[in-house]
Parts: sequence; structure tokens; C-alpha cells
Amino acid sequence: MYMYPDNLKAKATLWLWELRDVGIMGIGFLISVFALAHAGIMIPVVITAVYAFLTIHIEDTSILEFIRYAVSFFILKAQIYEWRI
Repeated sequence: MYMYPDNLKAKATLWLWELRDVGIMGIGFLISVFALAHAGIMIPVVITAVYAFLTIHIEDTSILEFIRYAVSFFILKAQIYEWRI
């Protein structure tokens, strides 16, 4: 018996993250463990945990994507209209 997903064009997910994000988090946690063990630095652990939180996908969007859209709309691609008579 084969089971197909509802949307065949959807990105592959694992729990609440896309597989790309799971890979990035895995590499980040690995680097974080080495940094913590050798130098005692907690900054990579915090950065990886924040990235993991921001990339949780709920209803096909994540907090990180929402922040990207908001920055793009309000700051990067702001449109200026000039009224001419």
C-alpha cells in the first residue's frame, strides 16, 4: 500500500521544520558543541537555538519568512509616489 501526500509539490518536512532547516540546525549544533567543548563559548548554541525557533513552520509559513516579508515590504522595496499636476 502506498500513501501519497496531499500536495506533491510541497517541501519535505520533518516534524515542524523543512529538511533544509533540519540539516542547518544539525550542522549548527555540531559546531556549537565543538565550540562549547573547546573554547567554552555559548554564542553558537544560542544562535542555533534562535534559528531553530524562527524556522518552525506552522501553516506553510515560519516566523523567519514573515520577518523577511515584512523587511522587504516596509524597508527594502518601499515605493515612493510622486504626484504631478
